[in-house]
Amino acid sequence: MTSGQLTADIRAILLDIEGTTTPIAFVHEVLFSYARTHLRKFLLGHSGSAEVISDLARLRSEHADDVKQNLQPPMLIAGSPEAEIESIVAYINWLIDRDRKSTGLKSLQGKIWKQGYVDGVLKAQLFADVAPALERWRRAGLTISIFSSGSKLAQQLLFEHTDAGDVSGFISNYFDTTVGAKTEVQSYVQIAIALGLTTREVLFISDVVAELAAARAAGMQTLLCVRPGNQPQSLAEGYQSIGSFDEISTQEN
Repeated sequence: MTSGQLTADIRAILLDIEGTTTPIAFVHEVLFSYARTHLRKFLLGHSGSAEVISDLARLRSEHADDVKQNLQPPMLIAGSPEAEIESIVAYINWLIDRDRKSTGLKSLQGKIWKQGYVDGVLKAQLFADVAPALERWRRAGLTISIFSSGSKLAQQLLFEHTDAGDVSGFISNYFDTTVGAKTEVQSYVQIAIALGLTTREVLFISDVVAELAAARAAGMQTLLCVRPGNQPQSLAEGYQSIGSFDEISTQEN
């Protein structure tokens, strides 16, 4: 890519969420806090559902791995339902404290956030340039997809309930860590295959250099998104950066 201009071979844009479309503070201070506050009540009311049972099975498997690695996670207790839930809550909060990109955790968080969005308690923050850019890119014939460590449900809910309204209509696909970690090259290969494109035809925008490095190694084009509140990135000089989606110009079809 030359500065600000999408190359003619780009047919799709793949976006990170946290620090790219949405302030990091909203994710950590609002969403994570909401999940913590409502976790116990949610598990008491939904621990018998098949989807939640699946999430808890993943978490128990992850806990076993943490024990094997001597990471000293909170113990999981086998006892009364209330005691088991208390121990699971303690482990989940331990994972949240470490910002663990856990598939089971992220799936569970999405289910908790759903009620908050539906009730109107949660409204996702977008950077001001995001909604206009999504509309502009779609008008230019580009496919827009999301790749986040949050579950597909959590991603969809966020874009359906934003301070700019429902912008989910501009987004065609949501990818989470079920395709692989965001720092693994193969994840981006799998995403391109799912889109029916070559990796070269996809532009990935993220605030994390390690993710961009994996996407670049897979053959994708990349942009480093530098937003207020983002963590400074080492090796950032090796990547073209933007501070706003307004800096990306398109040739409309």
